[in-house]
Amino acid sequence: MKNLIESWHSLLNMPKHDLAWHTEDIADEFEEFKEARGFIDKWSELSDVAYTYTRAQWSGHKNVEFPFKQINLYIGFLYMLPKYTLRWRFFRVLGEKFNKNIKITEVRNSKKIEKLEHIAKKYNLDPTKFKDEAKKLMKRWVFLK
Repeated sequence: MKNLIESWHSLLNMPKHDLAWHTEDIADEFEEFKEARGFIDKWSELSDVAYTYTRAQWSGHKNVEFPFKQINLYIGFLYMLPKYTLRWRFFRVLGEKFNKNIKITEVRNSKKIEKLEHIAKKYNLDPTKFKDEAKKLMKRWVFLK
């Protein structure tokens, strides 16, 4: 399972950061988990904790601790893999609408429109056109919470 998750993170190719950044990221997601209400919200937030933990591991920080029992990591994987893969693929397809050579590597929640402008600028794309295309694509895309 570890090799699968590491290969998956390599496919997503998100930036690697220092230990402090990843530790804070895990702590932030853990706080969101504690605030979540309802089964799906809790599971989604658990998947976020699993994602941030495995991303830290993939980034080389093997001493980072997972804040739950190990079984919860596997439960988080069941939601994490499709959730983040769908987001990643959404941005890949969106980038290709502008230029076939653009390989956007993002897993942000595309429904948070303010984040779309940041992504457009990061890839030197027109923010208005990028948001418009994203909204069109969202209408026919499947996302997990």
